[in-house]
Amino acid sequence: MTKGKVYLVGAGPGDPKLITIYGVECIQKADVILYDRLINDELLKYAKEGAELIFCGKLPGKHQIIQEQIHELLIEKASKGKTVTRLKGGDPCVFGRGGEEAEVLAEHGIPYVIVPGITSGIAAPAYAGIPVTHRDYASSFAIVTGHSRADKEEDHLSWSALAQGIDTIAFYMGIGNLNYICTRLIEHGKDPNTPAAIIQWGTTEKQKTITGNLKTIEDQAAKAGISHPAIVLVGDVVGMRGKISWFQEKEEVSIGRE
Repeated sequence: MTKGKVYLVGAGPGDPKLITIYGVECIQKADVILYDRLINDELLKYAKEGAELIFCGKLPGKHQIIQEQIHELLIEKASKGKTVTRLKGGDPCVFGRGGEEAEVLAEHGIPYVIVPGITSGIAAPAYAGIPVTHRDYASSFAIVTGHSRADKEEDHLSWSALAQGIDTIAFYMGIGNLNYICTRLIEHGKDPNTPAAIIQWGTTEKQKTITGNLKTIEDQAAKAGISHPAIVLVGDVVGMRGKISWFQEKEEVSIGRE
């Protein structure tokens, strides 16, 4: 039997209109759609009648087991000649395990295409009125995993390079690790008064943004009840929010620099 094809598609950061035209086409022609927890359900309305929809949400602590099952499903469905769309939040290659899935498909000789998507580390700040780069404030930008912890022997980040060499830093998956992130940046030379923001449910109708600095943002997040999914943004560009905030949020919370 002729092998099918797999499309590894970035669904964008949350607003269903922020998916690419190519991404929508991949949903429309798919026989099987494997979709993640943070996918906007509106996108599944593009699926053709009879398409098989498979939820691939991941619970804390179960990522590795579920990821192996996803690999098996991709191989199984494509080996039956089906067109498979693997629908991921943001961009498939930015903390989306797109590279791992492409590697498995390549090993099994299954054709695949990677369809980029808008990543939340850029889109969520933009919706909060914060450009990640700006001629006056930031000429460098880094996207960083936010759950690295030294006590779990998982911290492989160069904190000195981040603290001293990067103007704007976006931490993904960092809410549960916020104290550690702020502490490490300050320990490695970042000014404690450096502006910081957290954008929860960025680009959606549930978006909520808080602003502060490295000393205050943890307390501010606790008071505001911030939880996943959220982007933690650190850098002077956060100060732009007061000038160019345009997206109407249901609830806005902010404090100034101390």
